[in-house]
Amino acid sequence: MPTTAAAGPGLDPDDNRRALELDRAGVFHSWSAQAELSPMVLAGGSGCRVWDYAGTEYLDFSSQLVNVNIGYQHPRVVAAIQEQAAQLVTVSPATANLARGEAAKRILEVAGEGFSRVFFTNGGADANENAIRMARLSTGRDTVLSQYRSYHGGTGAAIVATGDWRRIPNRYARGHRHFFGPFAYRSEFWSDGEEQECERALHHLERTIQAEGAGTIAAILIETIPGTAGIMPPPAGYLPGVREIADRYGIVLILDEVMAGFGRTGDWFAFHRYGVTPDLVTFAKGVNSGYVPAGGVLISPRIAERFDHDVYPGGLTYSGHPLAMAAIVATIDAMRDEGIVDNAARVGAEVIGPALHRLAEDHPSVGDVRGCGVFWAIELVADGDGAEPLDAATMAALKAELLGRGLLPFVTANRIHVVPPCVVTAQEAAEGIAIIDAALGALRL
Repeated sequence: MPTTAAAGPGLDPDDNRRALELDRAGVFHSWSAQAELSPMVLAGGSGCRVWDYAGTEYLDFSSQLVNVNIGYQHPRVVAAIQEQAAQLVTVSPATANLARGEAAKRILEVAGEGFSRVFFTNGGADANENAIRMARLSTGRDTVLSQYRSYHGGTGAAIVATGDWRRIPNRYARGHRHFFGPFAYRSEFWSDGEEQECERALHHLERTIQAEGAGTIAAILIETIPGTAGIMPPPAGYLPGVREIADRYGIVLILDEVMAGFGRTGDWFAFHRYGVTPDLVTFAKGVNSGYVPAGGVLISPRIAERFDHDVYPGGLTYSGHPLAMAAIVATIDAMRDEGIVDNAARVGAEVIGPALHRLAEDHPSVGDVRGCGVFWAIELVADGDGAEPLDAATMAALKAELLGRGLLPFVTANRIHVVPPCVVTAQEAAEGIAIIDAALGALRL
């Protein structure tokens, strides 16, 4: 059950009611039917735990929207924001600022070779917007290929690049086409395993390029590991194969690391796991754990040099906002000093992965588990053989059961995404998975 303690200093249980009343009276929520909402109230957090105004505490296995990589209220990040606010609260993106320069330096360092510049944005969607713009301008081509199982953001081009249902009522951007990426568990290619899935998915991509007209395609935009769509690590040879195809046809390769970057997979970036260097990398979320909104594009020298003497026709008022930049510097420094990326890798390999595979053995509803680091998915099925996803009503009951047992979950479609902060301890990881085990048992799943 959730831990309930007497409200501490500054917490008033009546504020739960007041927060909900004010929310329902004036807030318009994303991706929601407004009259049907009853949002959870949160008042505070620390590390991997959050609580409401009554002091009811939850272990967070969602990282909110898979972005609180460094955990809640990390003292170094909070202090850096406070210090920057006392010095300079905002500055035009046309100026030079030490916090912005230090943030770019650190991001380039952890990204590794192959990148020379960082363009800062306010989040992941506008990072993808600008990466698409850069690809189109540098190639003189228009079409962008992206996967059906994907999410790239809620703005104009980003939502149309997205592969799920949300693009359908939002098709206002031009030049977008989709293809199927590899996913052996629910293969679109009738494959009999990862190797064949990889081979057939690459063939499908190349045939799509040829059919659409290779000379018209500016970019291939891929989430290195698709996140919202189901946390689907690609087969080992897939991304190198995509890199080779992109090179052969003169296409810019953009890897979207908005969700997978900055420690989430147990590496600084997920593409480090696959031995590829993309032309552009988009990031946000974990770069400063969402403490202040920030995102950006890592740019290879080849594309950056295209704008050495030609004006780049893009910009944002809050690009490189100093509060966000200070949070980035403190986040990366703390992650390095405290071994947080290594912690994510270790807890994933030693605790989360083995425990989730035991769940699959113990519960017939667990059709598949997959992931790495602190980036995992449990796929739940109705019939035990993976053919029929668990229905929405049962998933809603499961989410309520998890909350009732003190776990804040990330539940989407027929999946539980196991995505705690990268600072999660082995004990906390085991605690959370034990709650999932108990909830599945209580519902006889």
